[in-house]
Formats: sequence, C-alpha cells, structure tokens
Amino acid sequence: MGMGNMNQMLKQAQKLQQDMLKAKEAAEQQTVTASAGGGLVNVVVSGKMELLELKIDPKAFDPDDPEMLEDLIKAAVNRGIGEAQTMLEQAMGKLTGGLNIPGLF
Repeated sequence: MGMGNMNQMLKQAQKLQQDMLKAKEAAEQQTVTASAGGGLVNVVVSGKMELLELKIDPKAFDPDDPEMLEDLIKAAVNRGIGEAQTMLEQAMGKLTGGLNIPGLF
C-alpha cells in the first residue's frame, strides 16, 4: 500500500469522524415523545437522553394507588429513553452502514 493510499484512507476516516460528530449533534437536538397509560403520562426526551417534559393527566392521580402513577411515569420515561436511543442509533447507522462500533455514542 502506497503512501498516497494511506493518506487517502486517513482523510476518509477524518471525514467520517466529522460527519458522525455532526450527525450525533443533530440527533441530540431532536426529541421524541412517549406515553404510558393510554396518554395519562406523557414525556419528551432529547437525543441526549434528557427528560425535557413530563405531563401527568389529573386522572392518573389516585391517592389510594400511588404505585400506579409511579409505574406509569417509569414506563413513559423508559419508553422515551428507548426511542431516543433508537433515533440516535439510526442517525449513526446511516453513516456507518449499520456497523455497530463500540464506544461510538
């Protein structure tokens, strides 16, 4: 392998790294919405896996069953985080051709 080929490969790797960083930053700016309990609990999660919004329908408040509300909140948050992770993986997968590169994001 000549030096020209090696330099070309390095340039391609650097461009891929820059493109991946841009795609990750763009995905982190996006949000997903998820809900639980038929819409009793709604969340918005960012691509950075941050909970941005939490809305609870007053119908979800049952003073005799606080565990139900706790479960709905956990379910909605976990669903939102899962969807945000999928969104990020899809954004990165477009650049990596679906390769799972450990430590990438």
